Amino acid sequence: MNQNHAFSASGIGLPEDIQHLKETGQFDHAIRLIDQRLSGELPQCMRRNLEAHREIIARTAKEFRYTKEAGLARVQEKIPDFTMEELEHYMDNGRATWHYVDGQPYLTNSFLGTLHKESEIAARLPQEPQDSQKLSHEQMDRSQRLNHAITIMQEKGSMSARIVHRHTIRIKDKAFVPGETYRIWIPLPAKCLQQSDIQVLATSSEPTSISPEDAGQRTIYWEETMTENHPFWVEYSYRHTAPYVDPSKVQADPVQPDFDTQEIPPHIVFTPYIKALCAELTQGVTDPIEKARRFYHYITTQVKYSFVPDYFVLTDIADTCLRTLRGDCGVQALAFITLCRCAGIPAKWQSGLVAEPGNIGCHDWAMFYAAPYGWMFADPSFGGSAYRAGSQLRHNHYFGNLDVYRMVTANEFQADFQPQSRFWRQDPYDNQVGEVEDSKRGYYRYEVEHDLTAVSFEEES
Repeated sequence: MNQNHAFSASGIGLPEDIQHLKETGQFDHAIRLIDQRLSGELPQCMRRNLEAHREIIARTAKEFRYTKEAGLARVQEKIPDFTMEELEHYMDNGRATWHYVDGQPYLTNSFLGTLHKESEIAARLPQEPQDSQKLSHEQMDRSQRLNHAITIMQEKGSMSARIVHRHTIRIKDKAFVPGETYRIWIPLPAKCLQQSDIQVLATSSEPTSISPEDAGQRTIYWEETMTENHPFWVEYSYRHTAPYVDPSKVQADPVQPDFDTQEIPPHIVFTPYIKALCAELTQGVTDPIEKARRFYHYITTQVKYSFVPDYFVLTDIADTCLRTLRGDCGVQALAFITLCRCAGIPAKWQSGLVAEPGNIGCHDWAMFYAAPYGWMFADPSFGGSAYRAGSQLRHNHYFGNLDVYRMVTANEFQADFQPQSRFWRQDPYDNQVGEVEDSKRGYYRYEVEHDLTAVSFEEES
């Protein structure tokens, strides 16, 4: 049994009394009521729904650890004159995400990273030398590199690179159980429109299996009974080719296909607000490419990049993003995909890594389809960054195109591993850093060490 399949039923939602307890952060009480209901007779769909929400609630408590006072103290470590009134201002306008815990507001663990993106706060931070290999794709000033890639793509029609990575996973010693049978999944490059010539160059030991190149979420897998703790690693290479298209010059057929237009609960769902917003943004428009462009423009100009709790604890990701106008790269991609599908435009998920020379980081984006041309790309996160930086070149580019600095490991959202996991995953929807489980449970993110190393990056002419 794969526990993660329960998430497909989680859109049913919670009974009113349990929902009230969750909203006010009375998590123990909410779990107690769920357990009471699970002990009785229930329709299978409600049982799976409650099982998923029970784990969501249990993990939500771990995602909000900072009282307002503790959060203020964290900010004041870098900005001593920062005030409680300022913090409450950012909480009120959605830039410091919080949740009630036992009736008191607690800030999400990642609130400080989002605050640092505010220009008025960034200007007050001490200017310290930074290690470029530890910066996220949102923090790095990569404009020169991306402009270089865009120029090549426009002149030659594409840009290619040969890329080599090493990815290591190790269970932390305090979580390791000698004699346990461990199951380890590490992402691998997947076959897709952009990637070819994929090779596994070396591994820490003989893997139990490697999933097919066209797997929805491709991985290399080990199953081992371990008496001593040790790392698992894989080194791989792949060719990544970024094609170029000018969407404004693509003439779409009057009748478009209907594949990849369905809902995928619980996050790609055509809620009443999604339907209303979709209709409003596309009023008077019949061309599917122009509809998709309007969705991209709305998200990139209106949604602010914000760090969010683990996707495991999020509900209604696309709808919530479009209501709150905040979210990270994957949240924004799901909002775009959902609007496209709601409008009858085929759209799907793609994710993996930003793979720049000397810098690797997790990233998600979207694809959309228009016959007779085929698949094109949209990266609302990169597009939004370009818009805020005043770069019309890059803002235009990331509707229709990506860049060569990528590694694709997932071509589907919410896809199973091969072989399937049995227990709750860290991320039941995506896989960029790998997963670990033993014979009893899946391991939390903080119980596992991950290392992603960029071994080499060579542009190809």
